[in-house]
Amino acid sequence: MKVAVFSCKPYDKRTLLAASDEHQEIELFFFESRLSLETISLAENFDAISCFVNDDLSRQVIDRLASYNVKAIALRCAGYNNVDLCCAKAHKIPVFHVPDYSPTSVAEHAVALIMTLNRKTHRAYHRVKEGNFALEGLLGFNLEGKTVGCIGTGRIGAAFCRIMIGFGCNVLCYDIEENRHVVSLGAEYTDLETLYSRSDIISLHCPLNASTHHLINKHSLSQMKPGVMIINTSRGALVNAQEAIDGLYRGQIGYLGLDVYEQEGDMFFEDMSDNIIYDSVFQLLLTFPNVVVTGHQGYFTDIALHHIADTTLENLKQMLSEGGEYKRELTFKN
Repeated sequence: MKVAVFSCKPYDKRTLLAASDEHQEIELFFFESRLSLETISLAENFDAISCFVNDDLSRQVIDRLASYNVKAIALRCAGYNNVDLCCAKAHKIPVFHVPDYSPTSVAEHAVALIMTLNRKTHRAYHRVKEGNFALEGLLGFNLEGKTVGCIGTGRIGAAFCRIMIGFGCNVLCYDIEENRHVVSLGAEYTDLETLYSRSDIISLHCPLNASTHHLINKHSLSQMKPGVMIINTSRGALVNAQEAIDGLYRGQIGYLGLDVYEQEGDMFFEDMSDNIIYDSVFQLLLTFPNVVVTGHQGYFTDIALHHIADTTLENLKQMLSEGGEYKRELTFKN
C-alpha cells in the first residue's frame, strides 16, 4: 500500500517512520503541503492518503481522490469535521481517525491555559526577565471551590473533569449523553443554561458540528457570569471570535484561552514570524492582556504522537485482506 502523508512535519515523519518498521506492507511518502484542490495532484498514483486537522477533505477534493482510485483516508486526529463523510461514503472510501491518541494531553493543556490566565505566569515571566519583581496586576484566585463547566465529556472531557475535581472544583457537565465514569468522579450533569449561569470557568471539549458551531456567541455569553473564563482546546469554530472580542471589551469575558482558532488553517503549524498575518480579528485577540493563544499544541506530547502514528498505520493495515485486496465495507472507522 502506497500512502501519501499530507501536512507532514518533521516530528510526524519521525514517529510514522518509527512505527512503520512493524508495517512493512505500507510504504509512506511524505508531503509538507496541506491537502487542498491546489495540491490534490500529489495524491495521484497512491492507494491511500493520511491527513491532519486542517487538510481540505471537501466534496470536490474527495471526488478527485476517487478519480485517482484512492481507496482510504486515514486521519491523524480525532476530529473529522473537515471531511465530507457523505461524499466519502458515496465513493466507498473508508475514513479512519484516531479517537484515543492521548486524552490527557489535551486535557492537561486546557488546565495549563487555565493556570496561565489565572496566575498570569506569562506576564510574570517577562517581568522578572526585565528585573521587575512587582506583584501589582498579577493577582489570581484559588481554583479550589470554583465551579467549572465542561461542555463535552468524551475521553478528553472526562480527563479534564478528573483533573479539575482533583483541584477541588465543583464540576458541571453538558453532553448529549452522560458519561457514567464522569458522574462517578463527582461531576454533575446539567443543561447548558445552568452550566453557563453557574460556571466561573467554561472549557470546551465537544466536536464541531452544526449544533456546536459558534457555541460561544453573544447570546450564550449573555447568560454567563461577568468575568467568566473560557477555554477552547477543541475546534476553533466553536467560538465566534468577533463576538468573543466584544465580550472581552465589555468585561463579560474575563479570561480567554485558545489553542484553536476558526481561521487557523493558513497560520497554525507554520513559522509565520517573518510574515504579516492578514487576519485583523486574530491580531486584535493578541492585544488583550487577558487572552492567551497557543498554536494547536494541546495534543503535542510524545505519547500522543506515537499513539497517532501507531493507530494510523493499524487503521491502514486493516484495509488489507489476506489476499492483498482492500476491504470496502467500512465507511467510517471509530
